[in-house]
Amino acid sequence: LFLAVCAVGIGGTFQYGYNVSIINAPTQHIHRFLNETWTSRYHKDLNPDLLTFLWSVIASIFSLGGLCGALIGGSMAIRLGRKGALLMNNFIAILASILMGISFPTGLFELLIAGRFLIGINSGIGICVQPLYIGEVAPKHLRGGMAMGTSIFLTGGILTGQIIGLRELLGGETYWPLLLSSSCFPAFAQLLLLPWFPESPRYLLIDRGDELSCAKALKRFHGSSEYQREMEDIQQECFALDGEKPKKPWQLFTDRGVRWQLITVIVVNMGQQLSGINAIYFYATYVFEQAGISAEKIPYVTLGTGACECLTALTCGLLIDYVGRRYLIIGGYLLMTLWSLVLTFCLTYQELYSWVPYVSMASIFAFILSFGLGPGGITNTLTAELFIQSSRPAAYMIGGTISWVSFFTIGMLFPFIVNGLKQYCFLVFLLECSLVAAFIFLVIPETKNKSFLEIKKEFHKLNFGRST
Repeated sequence: LFLAVCAVGIGGTFQYGYNVSIINAPTQHIHRFLNETWTSRYHKDLNPDLLTFLWSVIASIFSLGGLCGALIGGSMAIRLGRKGALLMNNFIAILASILMGISFPTGLFELLIAGRFLIGINSGIGICVQPLYIGEVAPKHLRGGMAMGTSIFLTGGILTGQIIGLRELLGGETYWPLLLSSSCFPAFAQLLLLPWFPESPRYLLIDRGDELSCAKALKRFHGSSEYQREMEDIQQECFALDGEKPKKPWQLFTDRGVRWQLITVIVVNMGQQLSGINAIYFYATYVFEQAGISAEKIPYVTLGTGACECLTALTCGLLIDYVGRRYLIIGGYLLMTLWSLVLTFCLTYQELYSWVPYVSMASIFAFILSFGLGPGGITNTLTAELFIQSSRPAAYMIGGTISWVSFFTIGMLFPFIVNGLKQYCFLVFLLECSLVAAFIFLVIPETKNKSFLEIKKEFHKLNFGRST
């Protein structure tokens, strides 16, 4: 089971974290490449406004690709199987790496845009299908910890990208095309490792009706003596579904039986992206400068933020099946509310006392730790747990779409929020975090150690206004 999480993670959410992270290091080199290409092609200098626009397209088209990937990921998981969809997804990553790698020698910045779009599609599919596979192969007493593999590989990808992007490695002017094309290595790793693991047993029995392959996969994952309990659980769900086919995303919006589960997925995915975590990374450089850290050393201090997220993902993975989902995610949002308040005060009085910038630095790390401990890890886990087999792929498509649209929106609006509100922008995130915490407290039951059918029964009263 542990090795299966590693095999799906390396080409899944690792790619998302890695490709979000590596684009920061070569910013100046890509600007120079755009200027030089434009001058040699059109024999005139590139307009600064057009340069800003082209750079914005290169940076943000990734999220547009992610949105497209989220929209097709669920359908791929139904048609090709969870494992088949992940394997096919690696060919998109390899093509994207080739396009980004040859953009510099060919002098075609359009290939860079196309490559970023394709790697976005790869990340969108991976972040949709990977938690689907893990959630379906995990026994219920380990489901939370295994589902945290999604978050651990995502944060591991961010940290790896920050390290590889250092100017001593591939972040220098000579090597930036290699840096952008290095995402082919996780893709090759998954193509080598994943074929050794079985398809999702739930998919094999419920979607394909293949009981023999399901039993074989369960024996492989859970051992010959333990697999029977999981088999019975899948058979019960199969019986309850009574031949119901996988649903399309729009069918979930009209299904009263999943109304509150769907609202929950929308709220927690929006909450995760709009929580202020992007603002923290934006403000980190400014706060580190105010604390007296030189510009050359800031990339190394920023590594600490990546390491923080990675550490809390691992901690959350160890705690989730003991503490439960509710306490961790509510606690995470409430702590983020507190640190938003502290950071607002610190940024307001940054110049007044010499010790204030250090409190700001501590608040940034505390905010990241709080995010990783709750919203960062548990959001994807909840999407897997709140739906039964026929609705789960569609739920991931909706959750992924909401997440990518929110990611794109905050990327577009955030500079205006900062310019308008300055340090008080964290009051907006404070309000958002406290509202999401209140919603989770009032709506979401604890899902720890419960089967998918038991969780469905928990929501029955909310959806229909009466108990079963």
